Amino acid sequence: MITTNRCIVHLDLDVFFVSVERLMNRDLIGKPIIIGSASDRGVVASCSYEARQFGVHSAMPMKMARTLCNHATVIRGDMDQYSKYSKIVTEIIAEKAPVYEKASIDEHYLDITGMDRFFGNLRWSQELRQRIINETGLPISFGVSINKTVSKIATGEAKPNGLLQIPQMGVQPFLNPLSIRKIPMIGNKTYHLLRSMGISTIITLRQIPPDMIERVMGKNGIVIWKKANGIDPAPVQQYSERKSISTEHTFETDTIDVIMLKNLLISMVEKIAFQLRKKQKLTSCITVKIRYSNFDTHTLQKHISYTAFDHILINTALGLFKKLYKRRMLLRLIGVKFSHLVQGSQQLNMFEDTPEMTSLYQAMDKVRLRFGSKAVRRAVF
Repeated sequence: MITTNRCIVHLDLDVFFVSVERLMNRDLIGKPIIIGSASDRGVVASCSYEARQFGVHSAMPMKMARTLCNHATVIRGDMDQYSKYSKIVTEIIAEKAPVYEKASIDEHYLDITGMDRFFGNLRWSQELRQRIINETGLPISFGVSINKTVSKIATGEAKPNGLLQIPQMGVQPFLNPLSIRKIPMIGNKTYHLLRSMGISTIITLRQIPPDMIERVMGKNGIVIWKKANGIDPAPVQQYSERKSISTEHTFETDTIDVIMLKNLLISMVEKIAFQLRKKQKLTSCITVKIRYSNFDTHTLQKHISYTAFDHILINTALGLFKKLYKRRMLLRLIGVKFSHLVQGSQQLNMFEDTPEMTSLYQAMDKVRLRFGSKAVRRAVF
């Protein structure tokens, strides 16, 4: 029995990367587009609906995608532009929504519970959606319902470029006939496990005793079963630009050794970049902090495209340090912070011409996860 009266909005920028490319080049409208690495060994980052009709999908090897749709326009991708438009959309939402969560570069959740007393929830959502379209030119789909899970599924059903509201009494009729693939958390492995049990639709999953699901799948099985029943108490976590990950080092003896300081900064960036990737987060703002021996403290920050790659973050941090450390006085502290974090896997790896870089990061992180964060370190000067 669902008793919540929450109203949660989920919005998703449709084929976001492709849509941004079409804003910059109108000739791409209506044509099959594949975005990803220029190398056949890379993978598809995004593709247009026209390309999907030929079986192309995200994360597919580029070589296979080119074979399936050999007349598609292939674009490497521009994370600078994608980050720019993502931030514009977030700024519009921040101005209007009482509580919002930036779930990824192209997804947001909004909690507008109680706003219907002053302004109809559906009408408010429609007007916000239209404003985003008018100010950015980007197509966007909305789902409006009682929790995150149902609103996200509703968004998927509203695509492309639509809006769908599922009221509380309509949740089960809406979910019942849908494929279990529609439930967030269900990947290929879980899907095939459930299919082996004869479960293909959400209504069938609902009717399985929860203790049976738990025996087969553990605690995650209960979470999935609840989602199938339209139950999801997860709150919309207020997005804040202060959300960050950082590290600092205070020296026992104040120092002016620039080479040592740079090597330490590299090590610090590498450490928290690994933490970013482990948590599947990306950053778009780096701050470097120094404190002189007289306790005079200075910081400098730089906005970048969303990333979690060491080589990008290290170069940016070293550039900030060079601009900051001008006085050549003794330092007592150095620190680095990544902020403006969003959830999401590293997108830049899909645009790399050399997949070896991606493979290198995956291999290093695998070693660190098994043997500890200090098991693999970057060589220093």
